[in-house]
Amino acid sequence: MAKHALLLFSLLALVGCHSQTSMVQTLPPPSLGAPRIAQRQAPVAPRVTTPTPTHSSPSATVAGVPRDWIPNASPRPWRWIVIHHSATTSGGAAAFDKMHRQKGWDELGYHFVIGNGTDTRDGQIEVGPRWPKQKWGAHAKTPDNRYNDYGIGICLVGNFDVDRPTAAQMRSLSKLVAYLMRTYHIPASRVLGHGDTKPTDCPGHHMNVAAVRRMATQILADSGVQVEPETQAAAAELSPNSSRP
Repeated sequence: MAKHALLLFSLLALVGCHSQTSMVQTLPPPSLGAPRIAQRQAPVAPRVTTPTPTHSSPSATVAGVPRDWIPNASPRPWRWIVIHHSATTSGGAAAFDKMHRQKGWDELGYHFVIGNGTDTRDGQIEVGPRWPKQKWGAHAKTPDNRYNDYGIGICLVGNFDVDRPTAAQMRSLSKLVAYLMRTYHIPASRVLGHGDTKPTDCPGHHMNVAAVRRMATQILADSGVQVEPETQAAAAELSPNSSRP
């Protein structure tokens, strides 16, 4: 009997060992390294880009603007555009600069000069040395000097008490005025003749400033630019500075 019990115990031991071997074979292979822990990726912060400041390009307001119309300095708070004639039959920026220096002025008093075909081409726009620097003008002296301080001076070569400005001069003037109106937010009503600033015959009886306003406004309208409405300009009553010519 003891012999049968020993045989039965041996058989059970063999079956148990086989079952354990089968269980071991079904287990995943051991990991000898550190336990694997799922790593959560840190959220990626959105990329922030600082927009580059953009400045209104004059060529975007009126097509075909020459590069030298764009000043190098920060814009001055211009409030008026003042039109003159030279009251001479010929001339140009260089000749008028010499004349103004002989009067004791620091340089050409106008910001722009438009030729009549004598010293320069008919309708050619010359940019005076004041404009790139955005310097006050010396072309329309009044007791408070507002039209010098905040008025852009444009002189057309010619004596318009006798003659009329050429068609080329009028086209160039209107294009320049349109650009200045749009860029410096100057309404058409502030496009003036020199005689509108003080008693003088300049810019001559044959210079039609109202026609210049209409032509400039039409250029802007054709370009899809809204014309600046008339507003109260606080700078119109700025402190006088009568020491300038």
